[in-house]
Amino acid sequence: MESFGVMMLAFVASIFFGFPIAICIGFGIMAALIRDGIPLEFIAQMCFAGLDNYTYLAIPMFILTGFLMETGGLSRRLVNFASSLVGNMAGGLGIVTVIACMFFAAISGSSPATVAAIGSMMIPSMVRKGYSPEFAGAIAASSGSLGILIPPSIPMIIFAVTAEVSIGEIFTAGFIPGLLVGTGLMATVYVMAKRRGYRGEGNAFSVQHMLSTLKDAIWALLTPVIILGGIYSGFFTPTEAAVVAVVYALVVGLFIHRELRISDLPRIFVNSAVTTGTVIIILGFATAFARYITIQQIPQMIGKAILAYTSDPTLILCIFVMLIFFTGMFIETAAQILIYTPLFLPILVSLGVSPIHFGIILVIGTELGLLTPPVGVNLFVAQGITGTSIGKLTRNVLPFLFSMLFCQFLLVFIPKLVTFLPDLVYGR
Repeated sequence: MESFGVMMLAFVASIFFGFPIAICIGFGIMAALIRDGIPLEFIAQMCFAGLDNYTYLAIPMFILTGFLMETGGLSRRLVNFASSLVGNMAGGLGIVTVIACMFFAAISGSSPATVAAIGSMMIPSMVRKGYSPEFAGAIAASSGSLGILIPPSIPMIIFAVTAEVSIGEIFTAGFIPGLLVGTGLMATVYVMAKRRGYRGEGNAFSVQHMLSTLKDAIWALLTPVIILGGIYSGFFTPTEAAVVAVVYALVVGLFIHRELRISDLPRIFVNSAVTTGTVIIILGFATAFARYITIQQIPQMIGKAILAYTSDPTLILCIFVMLIFFTGMFIETAAQILIYTPLFLPILVSLGVSPIHFGIILVIGTELGLLTPPVGVNLFVAQGITGTSIGKLTRNVLPFLFSMLFCQFLLVFIPKLVTFLPDLVYGR
């Protein structure tokens, strides 16, 4: 336990010195290894062993899919279709942003990609209609976080590999929570728009217009149907589905919509490679971190300490929700999943909690981390689009944070909202 304390001390100190999160994790492991007299080669070995997993090939493919879809015009068509559904409603453009992010989330699997794709179109439109830049940015940042809750989702894949659960089951479990959180965000937009006097577009709902935009967006809307339908039918694995998504995005962008050009591909490949590299470096160090604490039996020690205080799984999940809300301010999404899964999952499973239920609670917790500085990636993406300060964005994002936190606690107390669909689909 002393080594664990040394590791966490080095980890936290590195965070406050401003090092990148992957380096902070590496420093933490290094300090613990030196304390135990273990050769530092352990870090390289564990990083390589942790990343040597076929399923992880889905991550760069889904990232590439998101960039291809954005450049190929699919995100614009999704926005037009979402706008046709809202009509003349207070805060209409903000609600359109949430709906469009929900659609795009089912394509990209990445929150920052969702914020960039939808926010770059919707934030300027909202500002032109009188929304403050910081409020518009807060809507896009919070809605974009749905990119990791509505399947397919890169963090869900990471959790499934770490927890050794079915990717198909965790994907299925994300639908109802995704709709719940999305509805909560739309309700928040509506209430705040009413208070601030942001009116609708002035165009009443029209079935004809809705059908017209649906026809234009049909190729984009078919993407999640093909990806998830192929996975659930057993036609291809999640990793193969990610490759299918890339090919589909290329074909639609180049030959159907014809908005994607061959000259765009080098830039898209470079951006995808940079994003993938960032994720993979964090994954490698976080995997080594998780392996070390497992070897040292830290989860068992923490489990005994928690069970000495309470054996109520609901109370433990509530404590976990508050813990991940705090640490999400400092620790990146993938790192949180790889650290907390081996720490908490064995305890909760022993108390009868479904690993799928825990996984969704964990993923929503990491969503909140995307909206809280200093590591709130979605805030920085929205800041780049709006040009406003992180402080103003953070103040405006607070109502959305509370809405998402409320939904998270609701899922803690009503686990059937998470497990109903997996049980139905997989016959449990």
